[in-house]
Amino acid sequence: MNTILHIIRKEFIQIFRNKTMLPIIFLLPVFQLLVLVYAATFEMKNIQMVVVDNDLSSKSRQLIGKFQGSPFFFIEQTTFSIKEAEAMLKSNEADFVLHIPSGFEKDLIKEKTGRLQLLINAINGTAAGLTNVYATAVIADYNQDIIVENIHLMPLSQQPQINIGYSFWYNSDLNYKIYMLPGILVILVTVIGMFLTAINLVREKEMGTIEQINVSPIKKYQFLIGKLFPFLCIALFELAFGLSIGKVLFNIPMLGSLPLLFLFAAVYLLVALGIGLFISTISSTQQQVMFLAFFFMIVFIMMSGIFTPTESMPDWAQQVNIINPFAYFMKVIRMILLKGSGFFDIWKSFVSLLIYAILMLSLAVWKYRKIA
Repeated sequence: MNTILHIIRKEFIQIFRNKTMLPIIFLLPVFQLLVLVYAATFEMKNIQMVVVDNDLSSKSRQLIGKFQGSPFFFIEQTTFSIKEAEAMLKSNEADFVLHIPSGFEKDLIKEKTGRLQLLINAINGTAAGLTNVYATAVIADYNQDIIVENIHLMPLSQQPQINIGYSFWYNSDLNYKIYMLPGILVILVTVIGMFLTAINLVREKEMGTIEQINVSPIKKYQFLIGKLFPFLCIALFELAFGLSIGKVLFNIPMLGSLPLLFLFAAVYLLVALGIGLFISTISSTQQQVMFLAFFFMIVFIMMSGIFTPTESMPDWAQQVNIINPFAYFMKVIRMILLKGSGFFDIWKSFVSLLIYAILMLSLAVWKYRKIA
């Protein structure tokens, strides 16, 4: 036990003397939380819009006013030429074109129907989909106003009405920052647990100090525990630090048990540490570690559900996601913080990660060769 404690002490001293690691440990979390939480969002505002109003009627101006009152659209230009509007769309000067044809008001009054043309820049499919949803909602609101204006059978107050109320659970204001911050925390904790662990061990190889340790009477398990434990502590500290920033700056809800969250995070970090240790055993230089670590991290992050639900992925991707530790922690941290889930709600993910951690650490320890 004393041997392990001495190794842990040596590792902490070495970490805090390393001028390369310190910014990653203390500055990266602040940067990620303050920048990425705002930047990594699917909310769209200030959609550049061009209006082609060939009707110039009160009804067309009423519709344009609806778009002007929306927080999502910004009317970049008005024109009478649909070709000019299409040219702006092709040159990326506009994201969305609203074409109101001549006779729009006349058709509404006489035929009780009217036609509109929406042209959307669909290079970015997600942005185009959101633009279409926003525009459809504005037009639906306008259509509702037209229906009310044309009902003369009875006073509006005497008409039977159906009142529909919406209630969004766990994130009632649909604040995207509350959804994104837990996901950013998962990435932050993983960088400490996986990436720095792998780099630290390979750095010993490059400096030649690993040879001295290999010929020492220190047992393999003592060396590895002493190497991994400091990064486990630092990663849990980063999680606590990130949660504090999230509470102070973003008022993120913490409805569930924080001890349960840290218990799950500790098991998750054993997986991340095992992967980092395994990468270090098959790498000879820090460049190799960085390449392998970023390869795994990019794949894991994109399939973790940080941006889109994993349930929307193809069946084969959901099956592959079983070996993605990010997906487990990404799901559970949101469940605990935002939904207040308890252990019985997450026990399957907990057991799966625990088995994953045992297998990954066993593989990494087996792969590491200590030649005495």
